[in-house]
Amino acid sequence: MSSVAYFTHKGIPFPMQVHTEESINYVENEFQVQDDDIFSITYPKSGSHWMSEILGLIQKNGDPTWVRSVSMFTRTPWIETAMGQETALKYPPPRLLSSHLQFQLFPKSFLHSKAKVIYTSRNPKDVLVSHYYFSKAVKLWKDLGTLEETLKEFLSGNVPYGSWFDHVKSWIPMKDRDNAFFITYEELQQDLRGSVERICHFLGKELSSQQIDSVVENASFQKMKDNKMSNFTLAGDLIMDHKKGKLMRKGISGDWKNHLTVAQSELFDRVYRENMRGVNMTFPWD
Repeated sequence: MSSVAYFTHKGIPFPMQVHTEESINYVENEFQVQDDDIFSITYPKSGSHWMSEILGLIQKNGDPTWVRSVSMFTRTPWIETAMGQETALKYPPPRLLSSHLQFQLFPKSFLHSKAKVIYTSRNPKDVLVSHYYFSKAVKLWKDLGTLEETLKEFLSGNVPYGSWFDHVKSWIPMKDRDNAFFITYEELQQDLRGSVERICHFLGKELSSQQIDSVVENASFQKMKDNKMSNFTLAGDLIMDHKKGKLMRKGISGDWKNHLTVAQSELFDRVYRENMRGVNMTFPWD
């Protein structure tokens, strides 16, 4: 098994290579959110990079120059990592920022700001399959072994950033706030143009029809797969074993049907129902 180590903060596992106890404490208690900040929030493997690309393109009115010339880690830094915090502090406003944090660890200063949050969720069965492949290649996460073993750990929340269920449930109470926007990976796939229009509306950003066309075209799976600033190929060998996998694998919905057995799928459904009981929100996969 790999030598990857996690530390636990308030019951949530964090990969030690990119996070420290200090960086997590700092983001929660000291990070100053600005009113014009835009946050992309996701549970890992739910479309984080896709949303970052979309937001980067919207920010530049559909012009792809920025997303093709500046690394995603600089364009939308992860605020829970020490490196991301450094980038964010030097970032001229308006800042685009990313986070995988559950709400209770998110910057406290957010609640007194006008900053906007976009929360992207994805069918957790697809998240599981994506996690399984990603953990084989990325050196920051433990390779949990077979899909069956990964399923057990995933459903127990013994994975980076904790339980999918806890993550989604921690953010749902924000959904009726004016400065929060909820969308799913599945909606982005079914209607990328309509989704981009809704995101622009939420951000108060008026783009022409041609500019929206350009956002849609340049945020396509193929364009992102070919963009070395977005596809993780710049991530060094310390972070990723590029022979074992890629960040951009298939970019589809429903791939779990090609991987989970009937028994595994039924187990997942049972755990899902138990955990999501009483949750006041419906998802495309419900």
